[in-house]
Amino acid sequence: MSGPADAGGNERDAHVVEDICGYVTATPAHNFFLFAGAGSGKTRTLVEVLRRVTGVVEHAAGRLYAERLRSRGQAVRVITYTKNATAVVTGRLGENVLTEVSTIHSFCWDLIKGFDEDIKEALLARISKKLEEARQAAREKKRGESDTDRRKYAELEEDAAKIADTPSFIYHPDRRTFGAGALSHGQVIDAAAWLLNERPTLRRIVADRHPLILIDESQDTMRAMLDSLCSLSVHFPGVVTLGLLGDHRQRIYADGHDDLPSHIPQSWKRPALQMNHRSQKRIVDLINDIWEADLEGRTQPKTGIRQVHRTEKEGGVVRMFIGAAHLSTEEKMAFEGRCAEAMKDQTAIAEWGGDVKKYTTLALEHKLAAIRGGFLNAYLAVDLLDPDASAPSSSGERSGPGMLRPLLGAISELAECVNADSTIDEFAATNVLRRDGVLSKLPDDGEARSKVVAEIQHALGQFAKNVLHPEARVRDVVGPLLDLELFDVDGRFYNAYRDETAAPPPPAVKSQEDVEDRRKRGWDTLFRTPWKEISKYRAYLRGETELATHQVVKGSEFKHVMVVMDDTDAGGFLFAYDKVVGGQGLGKSDLKNIEEGKETSIDRTLRLLYVTCSRAEESLALILWAANPGAAIDAVKATGWFLEGEIQEI
Repeated sequence: MSGPADAGGNERDAHVVEDICGYVTATPAHNFFLFAGAGSGKTRTLVEVLRRVTGVVEHAAGRLYAERLRSRGQAVRVITYTKNATAVVTGRLGENVLTEVSTIHSFCWDLIKGFDEDIKEALLARISKKLEEARQAAREKKRGESDTDRRKYAELEEDAAKIADTPSFIYHPDRRTFGAGALSHGQVIDAAAWLLNERPTLRRIVADRHPLILIDESQDTMRAMLDSLCSLSVHFPGVVTLGLLGDHRQRIYADGHDDLPSHIPQSWKRPALQMNHRSQKRIVDLINDIWEADLEGRTQPKTGIRQVHRTEKEGGVVRMFIGAAHLSTEEKMAFEGRCAEAMKDQTAIAEWGGDVKKYTTLALEHKLAAIRGGFLNAYLAVDLLDPDASAPSSSGERSGPGMLRPLLGAISELAECVNADSTIDEFAATNVLRRDGVLSKLPDDGEARSKVVAEIQHALGQFAKNVLHPEARVRDVVGPLLDLELFDVDGRFYNAYRDETAAPPPPAVKSQEDVEDRRKRGWDTLFRTPWKEISKYRAYLRGETELATHQVVKGSEFKHVMVVMDDTDAGGFLFAYDKVVGGQGLGKSDLKNIEEGKETSIDRTLRLLYVTCSRAEESLALILWAANPGAAIDAVKATGWFLEGEIQEI
């Protein structure tokens, strides 16, 4: 997919809205994939198309289309990736009865809720497929089945037995659900995708309701669901029109297709937005060069359109700072502060200096953010308990695992009611207790009620003292409340608190650890975590810290951005800046993936770098902590991404 930077200045993409309206209202209508790069005005384009085809804006073909929708009781379905994106689209669109906008999770749950037997069949089919894949993989190994394989089979079979015994299922698109029959986000999407494929009646219901389905951020939409919707349009040609919007260069989750454009049928229309309205020229040039880089280990194609900056945005500042990875975290953070001061001195941009940070720092992985943010123990504990819920996600889920309710909810809110002198703001605390249903459980009998209130006050007094103790651990703080059984808490939380047996040691091989052993270590780590980390971790989950990761800022933009690249502190294996710009060679897994044509750490890291750099509007500071700074400087220069004077050694 490519496109010339044709004439037209800032209005070069003005025709795209009308083009898409033409695809939608044609007879027969055309499916399409809108390529929309960083800052290209994708949401504005989506809203303008909706305004025309639902009759809000005068449009001859759109008026007829809207009349047809109204006469048939139909609506355009818009599926977004996040709750925030849903709010943005509905806010800009205004009240519109011919459009239904929701997250992918809400859409899927709307399709399947209440059909418990069907959900059960879908989930069992999902597990059966996983079990067969696991057995097939074991059969293909030279050494045959291992104890690890057999443990995996047992876990899957146990999951299947639990689902088979579940009479009904519950799910909340806006929060994590726990308890009997609680479904995860992934299970809901998988079940809906399976049922769309296997239940002709469900396909017909969707087709009758929604002749046009538009999917935002399609590059990150789960493959199974995206494929099911594409199949829906094939089953109902001329009846269901599908429109995908997105940018495969900004895919940051493994759920989506590796290279979405290659999965789009050739018969589909492929409009494209060429302009980047967000960033200054220097930053637009950099992200173009990053994507077009010829790097050893890259397997993904360079499909896409080279973006063009707005005519009035001819400036922009970029710097690349390189330092030694062996420094301590404290030393690195101190140097990062000096890099910000250097940005201020060299660019005269005041926001880079001063006591209050006015720039946004983006980190490589959540562990790196946890180290920098001072909540590493809390993060590691929750990651052991529930890896899928230990970090904030752009889908809008920011509450952590359901099994930790109310630690990250009501208990943390109660801690905020504690004054500096160990007293409690009674009005605020009462509101927390009332909101969490504690006060509704008080006995009606006056004498019994007074006794319980006195016990609660005593427990809160001890809780307040422990909250302020500088050496307090999580167990110390939550103990008085759990002993009194004040809140409705997941049974696993209570059981772990009361369990006095020692946690097992970490496994020699992480993948071979039993799930219950892992969780046992997680609970042990959590209860020993310094209490002061909980508020920091909670703020991180809620997106209230200065430090963020690429998953959280999906779709966001900031005037000034610092990107911290540190493979050592990140401790992960999915991304590897030292291989991309650090001069380090490829690993065995990368070589194997190259041979098999699979995605490598180079591909993932290149996309991540593209996403983080493209958040910046005015200025961008990149900081690389490299194993070999000298080799890194040579590697960075060899990319040709940076101009004279932009690369600096720390």
